[in-house]
Parts: sequence; C-alpha cells; structure tokens
Amino acid sequence: MDTTKRKAIEAAGWKVGDAADFLGMTDEERQLLDTRVELAQAVRRQREARQLSQKQLGTILKTSQPRVARMERAAADVSLDQLVRAFTAAGGRIVVKAAKARKGRKASNQKETLVLEVTTPE
Repeated sequence: MDTTKRKAIEAAGWKVGDAADFLGMTDEERQLLDTRVELAQAVRRQREARQLSQKQLGTILKTSQPRVARMERAAADVSLDQLVRAFTAAGGRIVVKAAKARKGRKASNQKETLVLEVTTPE
C-alpha cells in the first residue's frame, strides 16, 4: 500500500495492519511464519533453477508431486525439516550464522540473532 493511501485511511480513523496483526500473532509466530514462507519460496526458486519438475523433485525426496507443491506453498502440515530437506535435495545450500554477543551488555537483555542464509551453488 502506498503511503498516501495509508495516511488517508489512518486519517479517517482506521488502523492499518497485516494478517499477522489481525490474527494477533506474537513476534515469535511472525518470525516462524516468515522463515517458513522464505524457505518455501527458496525451494521453488532452486527447483526451477535446476530445471526440475515438482514430480522430479518428489522422486528425489521419495514423495509425491502434490507433496512438493504443498512444500512450495508452505502448507501448515509441512515441517521446517521437510522444507530444508527439499531445498538441499534441489541443490541448495544452507549456512547458519549466529551473531556474536556484544560486550558490555547484560545477559538478561541480550537478544541473539541467528541468520539462516539460503544459497544456491554457482
């Protein structure tokens, strides 16, 4: 939504949000959903880059084409493990990096950042 339209809606007294706001999702739930969706999109991009059909990827994964389609849609019954497995089976590579804690901060206030980097071989 462009900023002009958003400001007009808010000026009229309405609140602008997204589906997660409407559903009352916590920050943790939002992060999990974002991760699932990004991984699902990466599976599709990687499969297409390798010029594999969903059926071919399903054969590699020992599953069906409809199951691969569900993975690429980030369906609720698809686990993160299955998404990661599908991505790597399609030739992708996952690198996990943890940000180091900053010196001088109290441990109780620290939030560690974990970067899940999805890469494709060149």
